[in-house]
Amino acid sequence: MSDTAKPKKKGIGMKMVLLLVVGILLGGVGAAGGLYATGLFGKEAAGPKVDPNKPVLVLAGENAEEIAKTHSAAHGEAGTHGSAEHGKGIDLPSPSNPTAYQATYFQLQQPFTSNMSDTDAFAQISLAVSTYYDLRVIDAVKTHEMAIRSQVLMMLAEQPQQMLDTPQGKQQLQTKIRTIINDVLKQKTGYGGIDNVYFTSFVIQ
Repeated sequence: MSDTAKPKKKGIGMKMVLLLVVGILLGGVGAAGGLYATGLFGKEAAGPKVDPNKPVLVLAGENAEEIAKTHSAAHGEAGTHGSAEHGKGIDLPSPSNPTAYQATYFQLQQPFTSNMSDTDAFAQISLAVSTYYDLRVIDAVKTHEMAIRSQVLMMLAEQPQQMLDTPQGKQQLQTKIRTIINDVLKQKTGYGGIDNVYFTSFVIQ
């Protein structure tokens, strides 16, 4: 009798293992179905969402205005302007190979005039900016020019004449102005995008 009992126990053990495996498989299928039903399944595969408000780089030969219009039309009017979150925004990096992209230039119409911090002299500068991104960046500069002018003038009034008399000082001023413009754009629209600042006139009297 002991010889006949051993196979029965083995058979019962195999059935339990099979039932356990089937149960695990069914549970996994059920969990996957639940994730799919709630929309969680496949989110990672889809990747991070692209912000429709983010300006895009313009390839050489393309039209920055047309790119902006196409992008805005694809995402509705909300795509024409970003939205700053808690007063902070995102820096748009300059392309590693600028020759592959189309630069758009914009001349600010009115010059900036301010006294110097260490003398009775005053500086008057005219500025232009450029971007490799679509025309929404230039549109943002136009829209928020008053805020940009205010910040640039306050910074300019803090500069000593000795610094502005040197090429190195003028280069430092360009960098400061570019940072100010991008900071204002990030605060107002959510994104920067100005790659360079140019002096179209520079007078100290």
